[in-house]
Amino acid sequence: MLQVAQIRAHKEAYIEALKKRNYDAAPVFENVLQLDETRRSTQTTLDATLAESNKLSKEIGLLFKSGETEKANQAKEKTAGLKETTKNLQEKLNTTVTALTKLLYEIPNIPHNTVVAGTSEEDNEEVFRAIDFPNLGENALPHWELAKKYDLIDFDLGNKITGAGFPVYKGKGARLQRALIAYFLDKNTQAGYTEYQVPLMVNEASGYGTGQLPDKEGQMYHVTEDDLYLIPTSEVPLTNFFRDVMLNENELPQKLTAYTPNFRREAGSYGAHVRGLNRLHQFDKVEIVNVTLPEKSYEVQEEMLSHIKNILKELHLPYRILRLCGGDLTFTSALTYDFEIYSAAQERWLEVSSVSNFETYQANRLKLRYKTNDGNKALTHTLNGSSLALPRIMAGILENYQTPEGIKVPEVLIPYTGFSIID
Repeated sequence: MLQVAQIRAHKEAYIEALKKRNYDAAPVFENVLQLDETRRSTQTTLDATLAESNKLSKEIGLLFKSGETEKANQAKEKTAGLKETTKNLQEKLNTTVTALTKLLYEIPNIPHNTVVAGTSEEDNEEVFRAIDFPNLGENALPHWELAKKYDLIDFDLGNKITGAGFPVYKGKGARLQRALIAYFLDKNTQAGYTEYQVPLMVNEASGYGTGQLPDKEGQMYHVTEDDLYLIPTSEVPLTNFFRDVMLNENELPQKLTAYTPNFRREAGSYGAHVRGLNRLHQFDKVEIVNVTLPEKSYEVQEEMLSHIKNILKELHLPYRILRLCGGDLTFTSALTYDFEIYSAAQERWLEVSSVSNFETYQANRLKLRYKTNDGNKALTHTLNGSSLALPRIMAGILENYQTPEGIKVPEVLIPYTGFSIID
């Protein structure tokens, strides 16, 4: 979340920047600053009252020791009144802090100055394209038909045992899925990311820490009896490793990667654009997370982009990179780049990765700080990216690598699959 001190210092600039998100921050900021003023004045009065109460308590002891019982009892009566005042002030402070925190949770991050205004994905900017469309001919099949033809994925079976959006991978389909996971993890660890296996459910504090709550509550599966949430991405547990943590400057950057199944309700998703693997409720993804120094975070984001570009280059998939407009940015992101691969059979672009810089937005929620070499304390910057999301990568491979003889396996994956063609 945003820091109140930064809102106060940069109020007009922040209001203007948030217009890129089509968000009117002016009245919200006024409420924030009023609540903060109430908080500060209440805290000042509370501190003074506590100081006076402590001073009186010491005087009472001295008065009793010196035999001045009447004065001591008068002071005790005054102390009782101060205790009541303290109680009321503490309740007022708690109420104010709760209201202020709730309001701050509802304000999105400030977009980076390179982000353009916009209302939807139609306004995103293409900043890079690596294109080499395969010539599939007139009989090219979409991946859901290829999956059925070669017995790779059973969508009906998944629907039977769970519901739509929960496919069953089988045979060479399952093997290809496993190969992609291993390949992505190997590429990430070779780039210096430490691999983790993480829980698939998180508590409410973790959801608030990375910004899934309260923004994406409707998209998350909630285990109500235990008040736990199925993760929508391993970014959530990975980044929450550092909740309430103070790092030393020489411990940065922290580079983490994990493979997990992910769960998203995707309420309201329907139509041809969600057929097959295009949009699922359960899907596999390999994630990278970076916790770094503020002055290096945009350099780190460029490194993450180059890393993912290299993976897609090795897979020989046509792709492009989009810089998201203000209206398409996630709630927590300051700057996001989306990677999309081209689905030759569907003749459309499919998002396979988002690489985002959250600046201090998540760190402030997480109370994730670091101690500088000269002893000062500051919030870190956090970043994350999909490296990569598997369903649409799988769809892209099946469609773009199809031939009359079968589906070829990308050369880089053959050591992982143990076969070079699906026939």
